[in-house]
Order: sequence, then structure tokens, then C-alpha cells
Amino acid sequence: MSSTEIAELRRAIGQLRQCVGALRSRFGDAPAVQRLANDVERMDIDSTELSDLGVPPAQRKAEHEVVVVPDAPYDPKLWHGADDEGVGGYHRHGT
Repeated sequence: MSSTEIAELRRAIGQLRQCVGALRSRFGDAPAVQRLANDVERMDIDSTELSDLGVPPAQRKAEHEVVVVPDAPYDPKLWHGADDEGVGGYHRHGT
């Protein structure tokens, strides 16, 4: 976020805080008003944290590694002694 965006965010949070204060005057400490006040407080904390970060970290480029899986059947020795999942080893022949 640029400093302009953060300043605009902080201004909007201030306006929300005033609106929640007006709602508190009208509805008291109803659970919905308490949740709204908590949300505004959380946004204020998060916006302060963002402004303290300064320059945002550069976004990393996603690297996609292509893994080629051969169509050829696997060597049966690879599976020697292994159980088939869910079958309980019906392929075992006296091992």
C-alpha cells in the first residue's frame, strides 16, 4: 500500500469508529455493536501494522516445475512385499 492508500484507510477507519460510537449511543452495548467496535479496533491495529512495514515486499514469482511421469509400467520388483491399499496383501504368495 502506498502512503496515500494507508492515509485513506486510516481516515475511513476513523469514520467507522464515529459511526460505531453513534450506534453505541443508540443501541448500547448490544452484542452486534460490540462486534463492530472490535472489528474497527482490529482494522486500526492492522492498518498501523501495515504503515509500520514501510515498503511492501516484492511479490515472488511462482516457479512451476514440470514433473514428467512416464507411461511405461513400473518394475514389479518395486512393489515386492508391499500390500495393496485396502486389500490386505492378497498378492502375497507365501512370503
